[in-house]
Amino acid sequence: MHLRKPTVFILRNVSIEDLEDLYELSGKVLFINLPHDKEIIKQKILRSNECFHTPSNKMEDNYYIFVLEDLEENKVIGVSMIHAQHGTEKEPHFFLRVSSEHKYSQTINTGFVHGTLRLGLDTNGPTEIGGLVLNPKYRGNAEKLGKQISFVRFLYMGIHADRFKETIHSELMPPFDKNGKSPLWEAIGRRFMNMDYDEADKLSRSNKEFILSLFPSNNIYMTLLPYEARNAVGKVGKDTLPVKRMLEKIGFHYTNEVDPFDGGPHYRCKLKDITLIQQLKTSTLAPATERLNKDAKPYLISFQYKDYPFFCLKTQASFHDNKIILPQEIIQKFDLKESTEITAIPF
Repeated sequence: MHLRKPTVFILRNVSIEDLEDLYELSGKVLFINLPHDKEIIKQKILRSNECFHTPSNKMEDNYYIFVLEDLEENKVIGVSMIHAQHGTEKEPHFFLRVSSEHKYSQTINTGFVHGTLRLGLDTNGPTEIGGLVLNPKYRGNAEKLGKQISFVRFLYMGIHADRFKETIHSELMPPFDKNGKSPLWEAIGRRFMNMDYDEADKLSRSNKEFILSLFPSNNIYMTLLPYEARNAVGKVGKDTLPVKRMLEKIGFHYTNEVDPFDGGPHYRCKLKDITLIQQLKTSTLAPATERLNKDAKPYLISFQYKDYPFFCLKTQASFHDNKIILPQEIIQKFDLKESTEITAIPF
């Protein structure tokens, strides 16, 4: 009887050889950051490659695409992204600020606290993490592949902190109705922009002017919105709840700002305050005589491998005398030496 070897998954920078896999993945999941358009995906890959090798001095021009590969199938099954700066003079970061206004009448001794929404913008925005897609076939895998393709971004930012803003920003998906529509968009956006949500979302990737020109510029009283729209503000959908919990666990907090189209909440954290980055360790490999013990824990580790600008994988590891101890099969498979510098974050 032959036991099947466990599948090995790796995380790395995207390459042009991934084009077909990413195009196929884009057809499985509807996602604006990964459109089902081969030419757009190709241009994103080429730009990302430039950034991994030689980032632009203009931070807003830099974005990084990471892929998760199933080595057994020789196939890319997941992707995530970092945009070094989201929000510039040319393309502002728009949001709705969630606040409240107190109304009170002394003559009838009656008062109300009204929830309000007000359009805001940022022209010197933070670094944004997003674009996370995992092949549906691999969801629920014991290796926690969604968590891997998410955490890889924090490992990279920890290693290259100078390439990113001091604040990290994440936009989460809100609940949509049974017809796949955004209640907030139907209540506000459609009435002021006269287009479908998907059409407006796609247009906003290349044109921000229409948002500022057409959107209400003063307070929007949530009292006047349908219940479904009010209830969508700052909430996350069922599929996004694990992402919200993960972000909160590593230091992110809700900013009381939401997406102006769908009301999805915005989360932020200072790069230096993200717990994963605070726990980042860089060391060299322990001598071959050292073996993993019962104290070993899961880590994401990165090291120089072949000619990849960035390479990473999840493994059990432990530290002793400022050296990292890894499983022998990992050391052998990737030909690691005692001089190999390895950076790790907890997983």
